Amino acid sequence: NTVRDGPQAVLSIASVDLRVPVFEGTNHRNLDKGAGRIEGTARIGELGNIGLAAHRDGYFRALKDVRIGDRVQLTTLREVQTYRIVATAVVDPTAVEVLAPTEKPMLTLVTCYPFYFVGSAPRRFIVHAELIQNGRERAYTVSL
Repeated sequence: NTVRDGPQAVLSIASVDLRVPVFEGTNHRNLDKGAGRIEGTARIGELGNIGLAAHRDGYFRALKDVRIGDRVQLTTLREVQTYRIVATAVVDPTAVEVLAPTEKPMLTLVTCYPFYFVGSAPRRFIVHAELIQNGRERAYTVSL
């Protein structure tokens, strides 16, 4: 197991008690372990629209309880980025425009919808969040 195969970040939404590792790509192995960055969207740490997907019957079931204004954190080894949820939507799977590149830093979370559905769910639940704070961890010393 190389560093490349390990999580790239941790996504957390305290208001719904969500904390999930984020892997590179949305293959079955990654989505069984956590969330995955959607290919073709901005990479973690880059500006633009970062798309993350996870299963509705797993980690992203908590998204059913998010509210506009909730804080979302994306934590990497280098920094903690804080986003604010600005919109949620239910769309058809063909609505790829929700993952379109953006000039401002965005986080788009995607999962299947309805949350409680037997079989392949017909729609997608989308959470859009805007970057509000980008803070690098600061080491400091205390002098006595």
